[in-house]
Amino acid sequence: MTYESSSQPVRLAELGPEADVTRLAPLLAEFAAVARLEHVTQAAQLLGMPQPTLSRAVARLEAELGVDLLARQGRTVRLTRAGRLLLGSVERALAELERGADAARAEADPAAGRVAFGFLHTMGTDAVPALLRGFRSEHPRVRFQLVQDYVAAMLERLRAGELDLCLVSPVPDAPDLVARPLDEQRLHLVVPADHRLAGRRRIRLAEVAREPWVAVEEGYGLRVITDGFCAEAGFVPRIAFEGEEAETLRGLVAAGLGVALLPPALVPRPGVVELEVTAPRTRRAIGLAWVAGRPLTPPATAFRDFVLSRRGRLLDHD
Repeated sequence: MTYESSSQPVRLAELGPEADVTRLAPLLAEFAAVARLEHVTQAAQLLGMPQPTLSRAVARLEAELGVDLLARQGRTVRLTRAGRLLLGSVERALAELERGADAARAEADPAAGRVAFGFLHTMGTDAVPALLRGFRSEHPRVRFQLVQDYVAAMLERLRAGELDLCLVSPVPDAPDLVARPLDEQRLHLVVPADHRLAGRRRIRLAEVAREPWVAVEEGYGLRVITDGFCAEAGFVPRIAFEGEEAETLRGLVAAGLGVALLPPALVPRPGVVELEVTAPRTRRAIGLAWVAGRPLTPPATAFRDFVLSRRGRLLDHD
């Protein structure tokens, strides 16, 4: 059995009641202590365990392997050839285990741990940087792994433990997740600057029922929301082009390829006009989600609480 590490495939040890690693792993640290000091009594003192118990542990390891690992010479011991071969692997394994333990502790360090945070593409240009700037002013050493993806993929990674927290829309309603609404964002109808409706300020969504549309791909939260608002207005949008980024869709609209329902642009985009939709009320709820019953690390807990404290102030309202 193997898995792909960052550089090369890594062979996984077999697990099970009869596997070597299951039977031998608890004894290896005791063996390493004796082998380093070449003295059972001193090794027992180092490990804080009775000398007879340590002697039995090493004898059990030898019995499990069917080889002599140590040659006894009074109170001292010497490694046999088999013992030297085993010790090299044991020392590498123990060093790797120590590195893993250190990494796990560092991950949860309240002052300098890591937070794996997922968010919508449309939140990445303004809202998320503002959140991170505010949080880092109080927690300057906390590290972040930032993931931008569509909602379904982020929630899958959240459930798998790859992410601690997700900023999503629509706000999920699932028994295995905790989700807290934070804010609402108005969605505008974006039309080409030379469109027949470009001179208007407000519009009912039903007025563009026959227009070609550009939209994000299926599976994205904004697509679900767009389809829902169009259904509420009494039509199914005729999708001419699909994309992943809001600004790409604005470019398609500017090229006259369709209309779109999008969050407000941070910077005015030439070639398009954004209209307020009066019916239905085109606003999307944005919320924070995490896995129910799964403890968050201290840095993730601190960031969650900070984000929740921004409720109603997450976005700039127009």
